[in-house]
Formats: sequence, structure tokens, C-alpha cells
Amino acid sequence: MAEYTIALAGNPNTGKSTIFNALTGSNQHTGNWPGKTVAQKAGIWRWENDVFKLVDLPGAYSLSAFSLEEAITRDFILDQHPDLVVVVTDATNLERNLYLVVQILEMTSNMIVVLNMQDIVQAQGLDIDVPLLEQRLGVPVVPMAARQGEGIPALKAAIAQTVRNLPAHSQKHGFIQIDYGAAMEAAIAELQAAIRDYEALDQAYPRRWLALKLLAGDEKYRAVVADTPGAAPLLRQAETLAEPLQALWPEELDTIMTDRRYTWIHSLVGEAIRQRRTHHVSLTDRIDRVATHPVGGLVVFFGLMWMVFKLSTDVAAPYVGWITDLFSGPLTQLVTLILTWLRLDGTWFASLITDGIMAGIGGVLVFVPVLMFLYLGLALLEDSGYMARAAFVMDRHMRRLGLHGKSFVPLVLGFGCNVPAVYATRTLENEKDRLLTGLLIPFMSCGARLPVYVLIANIFFPRYRSVVILAMYMLGIFFAVFTGILLRKTLFKGKADAGMLMELPSYRLPAAGNVWREMWARTRGFLAAAGRIIILVSMIIWFLMAIPTRPGEHFAQTPIEHSAFAALSNGLTPIFRPLGFGNWQSSSALLSGLVAKEVIISTTAQVYHLDNTGQKTPLPSLPIVARTSVVGFLQATLDTVRALPSLIGLSFSNAKNSSEVSGLVLAVRQNFEASSQGYGALAGLAFMVFILLYTPCVATIAAQRQEFGGRWAAASVVLQLSVAWMAAWLVFQGGRWLV
Repeated sequence: MAEYTIALAGNPNTGKSTIFNALTGSNQHTGNWPGKTVAQKAGIWRWENDVFKLVDLPGAYSLSAFSLEEAITRDFILDQHPDLVVVVTDATNLERNLYLVVQILEMTSNMIVVLNMQDIVQAQGLDIDVPLLEQRLGVPVVPMAARQGEGIPALKAAIAQTVRNLPAHSQKHGFIQIDYGAAMEAAIAELQAAIRDYEALDQAYPRRWLALKLLAGDEKYRAVVADTPGAAPLLRQAETLAEPLQALWPEELDTIMTDRRYTWIHSLVGEAIRQRRTHHVSLTDRIDRVATHPVGGLVVFFGLMWMVFKLSTDVAAPYVGWITDLFSGPLTQLVTLILTWLRLDGTWFASLITDGIMAGIGGVLVFVPVLMFLYLGLALLEDSGYMARAAFVMDRHMRRLGLHGKSFVPLVLGFGCNVPAVYATRTLENEKDRLLTGLLIPFMSCGARLPVYVLIANIFFPRYRSVVILAMYMLGIFFAVFTGILLRKTLFKGKADAGMLMELPSYRLPAAGNVWREMWARTRGFLAAAGRIIILVSMIIWFLMAIPTRPGEHFAQTPIEHSAFAALSNGLTPIFRPLGFGNWQSSSALLSGLVAKEVIISTTAQVYHLDNTGQKTPLPSLPIVARTSVVGFLQATLDTVRALPSLIGLSFSNAKNSSEVSGLVLAVRQNFEASSQGYGALAGLAFMVFILLYTPCVATIAAQRQEFGGRWAAASVVLQLSVAWMAAWLVFQGGRWLV
């Protein structure tokens, strides 16, 4: 049995992910490239007793290393020496896609070229001469229609046959030798001969490829040569040879090389593609007349984003409610029943299990429906070919913030939930765009904050509730724009924006298998990374609530106002005193809001003793627990189906427990009036502003840490807290001055 490493490369939107999923199925895992924020996917499949490890390289248009994705692709092929590189091309745009093929062929001849989307090629009345391409490229060419599953067995067979028949070390030598002109070819030949004398460089890089890089003045490989012991003369020789060449053309040498490659490709495509019928206006072109129109495109974009937003909120809501009820009801009752059988009921261990660990797991799983429905919507848009249009339409507007057009999608999704919005930044190719977008997402008022707005607005602004809540959303947008401009002029100053370079693929029906795999892979990534942090923080908060601060009280049996949690909250009150809500009840609600913003309501009710009924619910039997859980799931499924029409309509229903809200009104109002010295309404408004802008839930922090690293996640926390405190201070103190 042999093991082979296969690299999967290609331009964005060529169907590379479809082929990766078809080859590896469920035998895949995701993560980040070491030290990078770009996602890495790898998987395995077996063929005739051999094992093939497939590494999905980031989508790249070239290997010029203008972006992080291009650098990763180039370095993996050069440094990791995969046994074979499979380059996926969009056969409907062959000339543009072959540029990456030619660049890789100058590095290695261990390659297979995939001509994907053959079904669309046929529909356009085109014929591609595959044998001619194989002859001119010197590598196997496999036509496919991956979305329809056509060509997958042929590709597997071609990979197995090719990789088994490759001569040893052939990856060190490229096949294609583009004619760069007599003068440049002479310089290339002289440098190649010189490179042969430097064993370290000769073993690490293809000679002709390295000669081209040195003549073009590639900074990275000039540095590589400079750091190679004894290779300084080679660098001087390259500079000497490049000077007279540069005098021949007004353009840079790398531009001349690019032009020669495209000339060669244009000639090849002209021979290989034949038109069977006269050109006709395709369905894609007709749709794009509206979808990419400056005005109509915005309408389409906002309409689709609204549907994705509704999908991840209203349609997912029944399952969110079912999971919440499941953990607060049947599952907790079942665990309590088991603990009772074990004679552990009433102990601190039982409290840890039910109030700490179970609450943490519930806090993780409650995001699963939101994420899955969000990723369902995104996967449908991506697989249909629309996402490139969304970036194109929004690019002009987002450039004012120094962002790519695709950044608008995660920002809009942040209104539903910040967690999936952070993960949605993976659709951005540029590292700076991902990072800046990820820092701005928490300013988008997620759905979990809405119940808090409703509560406070009902207490202090009952007549203007809708206006105040709308103002919160608008204020979040304002601070996102303001902070984005500020960051672009400070931390991100001098970092050039990536150019607007993209292809608009043909529209196509999303493939169910691709949509499911993308949806589940992204959700699973959240569960693996963020889940541990949420559960840990939940246990820490339980521990603080369990520690008594008064003599005679026992661990895990102390009232919350006598706990270490209350003491810690009380210690924070001086920080919030200038904001008008310097009381331990508000501080404790804000602390618990770090776990999840919706917990603020329950914590507020708890600290005001509104949930102490003094009654014990009798424990049900195991069959009753199981039946309740199944019935709840079926009801949630039915409610989800009923919610689907909301995708094309509007629904702002947000029913609350009226008894709970009315019970809180008097207690909260009196507390805020006391802490603000008679400016209760201003303090309530400042409290809402602080909740809007302060640190998002630990799930969002965990997502930021996973995507951008711990340093940037910590920076985001500091940024949010600072902005929230200053904004709330301006509201309260400025309001007092005006009043």
C-alpha cells in the first residue's frame, strides 16, 4: 500500500470545492494553515489499496503572491513537494484559467488539468479539443461536470495512474518552456547554468523557474538567495543580466513575462476551442443585466441578504427554542433524575452538572440551528454563482471603508448573530479584509440583544419603544462605519487594498451534496473550537455564583446576592457609576451577558428574585422525558416549515412573557433611578447603548480567536469595551447636561 499527497489548486469559482467533496466525502477535516487565517481543508480517499491525501489549496488566480492565498499555493507546491497537483479550471473561461496552469507547469510537470463545467460548455455550443490540450500542455487533461457527478471516477483513475507512473524527483522540473524572446532566453539559460553550481538552491527549486524569479526581481526569492551561504554572486549575476533586459522594454520584466505567457495561452485556446453555433445571449447574461446593475443589483442583493437573515433568525427560531426548552426542561430533569438515583441530588456536584456544564452545553448547541440555516443560505448563494455578483455590486460602496465588496455579507449577517457572521468572513480572500470586517461585526446588533432592548424600552420608553429600538440598530451601524474609517487611517494605514479581480461564473442549480457538506463542515468547526470556550466560561460563572461570601452559608447553596459573583459585580460598579447604572445588579447582568446576551434577561430576573417561586417541580419518568423531547422536536420542525413563508414577507413578532416583564418593571426602574440620582431614563438609555457596543458573547470571541488569533480577539474585546463605555458616558452625561 502506498500513500500519496495530492494538491488541489485552481481559480476561485471553478468547482474546486465540489471536486474536493466528491473525492473525499466525509473523510475530511478543516482548520487554518499554520500561522495563517486562511482555511485549510484536507481529506483522504482510497483507490485500489492506495491512500490519497488531498489538500485543497486556497483559490488563486496566479502564483504572483499578491495575496496570502497565492503565496500559500505557491509555497505548498514548492516546499511540500506534493506527488501530484490537480488544477481545476473553468472550461467556460479557459484562457483566464490556463494562466495558473502555465505558472504551475513552469514549476512541476506532476500535474493533471481538470476541465470542469463541461455541461455549460456544451450548452454554449462549444467544443474543446482535449487531445490537443494534452499534447501542448504535456499532462493529462480530464473533462468533467463535477456538479452532476460526471467524471469523478475518471479523475480518480487518472490520478492513480499518473502518480504511480511518475519518475522520481520529476516535480523539480517544469514541462512548459514559454519562449520569452531571444535576449531573455539567453539570460535565463546563463542563470540556469549558474544555479546548477549551488546545490542547496538546485535541490530546492526548479532551475528555470528560479531563474525567471531572479530576473523578475521577486523580493522573496532574492532574499532566499541572499540567505543561502555563498550564493551572493548568483544574486549579483541576476542583477547584471536583468539591467540590459530592462532597458529593452518600458514595462517591468515580470509584466513582459506575463504578456508572453498570455500570448502563448491565447494561441493555444484559439486552436483548442471551436464554436458549433453563433453566439447567443445566455441565461446568465440575461440575469446579470439586473443582478449586476448599479441600482437593480442593490435591490437583488438586499433582498437575498434579507432572506438569509430571516433564514438564520425566524426560520431557525423554532429549533433554537426547542434546544433551549430541552436543556431547561427534559434534559435537565433527566440528569436530575439520574443524580437522584445516585443519591447526589442537592449536592454541589449536582449543581455543577445542571447549572454549569448543562447550561454551557446548551449555550453551545443553541447556536447550531442558527449556524446551519445561515450556512445553508450562504452555501446556496455560493454554489449558485451569485456570491461573486454580490461582491461586485457592493465593492464600490465598501471601498469607502477600505473593504472588499464581499465584506458586506458578514456585516449584514451580524444582525442575526455575530458568531456565524465572523465565520462568514472566510468568503473573503484578502487577509486585511477578513480582519477588519471581523473587528466591525460586533457593532452589528445581533438578535440576542433585541429582548434586552425590548425590556429596557418597555420600562423607560413605553410610548417610543419602536423608535428607541430602531435607534439602537442605526447607532450600531454608525459606530461600525466610524470605527472602520478610524482603523483604516490608523492600524491599517498603508496597507494597500486588494484590487478588484474576480470572475463571474455562470449561474447553476446548487448541488445538494455540496450545500450539505459546506453547511455541516462550517458548523462542526464552530462546535469544535468555540464550544470548549463557552462551556468553560459557563462553569467559571457557576463557580463564582456557588462561592459564598458570608459565614454560615454553604458552597453552591448561597443566594446569588451573597455569592462571589455578586461581590465581583459589586466591585465593577464604580466603573459604571459615571454611566448611570452603577449597581451590582446591572454589573452582574453585564457579566453574564458575556456568555450570551439573551442571558441578561434571566440574570436580571434572578438577581431581583423574580424567579424564586419556592415550588419544586416533580421529576418526570424517563418515558415522559423522551416523549416530551420528541414531541418538542416535531413541533419545532412543523413551526420551521410554517416560518418558511417569512422569507418573502415581514414578521416582527417578538412575544415576551408579560408577567416576567411587568414584574421586572418596578424593580429595575427604582434601581436605575437610585443609581443615576433621578435620571433613570437616561441611565436606561445608556445601559442599552452599552449592551449594543460592549464585548460580544464568548462564542463570538471564540470565533474571532479561531479566525484571527488570540491577539486580535483580545484587541477586539478592548476596542468594544472602550467604545461602549465612552458612548454610554456621552449619552448619560451629555443627556444630564442637556436636561
